[in-house]
Amino acid sequence: MSKRAKIILGIVVVAFIVILIWLRKKNASNPVTFKTEKAFKANITKKTVATGKVIPLEEIEIKPQITGIIDKIYLEEGHKVKKGDLIATVRVVPNEQSLISAKGRVDNVKIRLKNAEIAYNRNKSLFDKGVVAASTFEQIELTYNQAKQDLVNAENDYKIIKSGSSGEGGFANTDIRAQISGTILEIPVKEGDQVIQSNNFNAGTTIASIADMSKMIFEGKVDESEVSKLISGTDIEVALGAIEEKKFPAKLDFIAPKGTEEGGAVQFTIKATISLDDNYFVRANYSANADIVLEKKDSVLSIKEALLRFDKKTEKPYVEVKVGENEFEKRELELGVSDGVNIEVKSGITAEDNLKIWNKAKKDNNNN
Repeated sequence: MSKRAKIILGIVVVAFIVILIWLRKKNASNPVTFKTEKAFKANITKKTVATGKVIPLEEIEIKPQITGIIDKIYLEEGHKVKKGDLIATVRVVPNEQSLISAKGRVDNVKIRLKNAEIAYNRNKSLFDKGVVAASTFEQIELTYNQAKQDLVNAENDYKIIKSGSSGEGGFANTDIRAQISGTILEIPVKEGDQVIQSNNFNAGTTIASIADMSKMIFEGKVDESEVSKLISGTDIEVALGAIEEKKFPAKLDFIAPKGTEEGGAVQFTIKATISLDDNYFVRANYSANADIVLEKKDSVLSIKEALLRFDKKTEKPYVEVKVGENEFEKRELELGVSDGVNIEVKSGITAEDNLKIWNKAKKDNNNN
């Protein structure tokens, strides 16, 4: 090996030794340190949010008593009505066969009535003279009176088939009136539309829907994992998507006994009566969220959830507690209620223990 090569090799060896010494000193002067913090007392509330909508407590659909065509609509959606107010009228389009049959019954009854009247007048004069027995005359009079009543009934049937009303009742069947006091939510028909009466085979055409807007309820769904923790009568808060700055108090008064599967999860319907504020007008079918308290603990020993770790084998939660200068020991915990930020600690540590914060600290940071 030449003299020059020996010099170069020596320089490399010296440089390598210097680098090793520098790295050793650097590692010795920068030990890994951790900050710590202590457990604290806190109020922890576990909540769930139910999504749903706000609907009227009482809502009815008004259907016609006859089949026909909408002749006139007198009110509009959003109009406030009282029970009995006229909303619309229906023009009857009679079935020609039924109309002819009804007219024929009227004519037949008239013929019978005319004959009964002739027999009644003839026998009445004879009865007055004492020629006809009282029992015989009474039977003739009964037949005459029945014929008169049959004519009235036949004529009423004919009027109903022809015009929808006999004119004998308080309101005509062609009048569509409010059945409750409230607000008209919807009128899904227009003038000229054909409507069908409700019967055993058809639900009938809805002419209007009316609801009492002063009584509103929240209707939503909760997951099966949380429904067992709900208690009827619990106070909740309802936030409406259309009224962001206001939360309405409500009382949970219905929890469905049977769930329905939606998207692979079983959901249960809940209902809550809302206490309305006169300063806000709440419309039907507003989207809403309900904050429901599932569990609440006051002034319990707590830590931040960020301090928790879980054993890879047992999956039990633990923290590390400071026992010396930069020395920590593992402590398994028994946990309670969590609000997503803080969690209750039932056992495993005390309020005096210093708990490791897992983020590494800088060189000039001191332990708490």
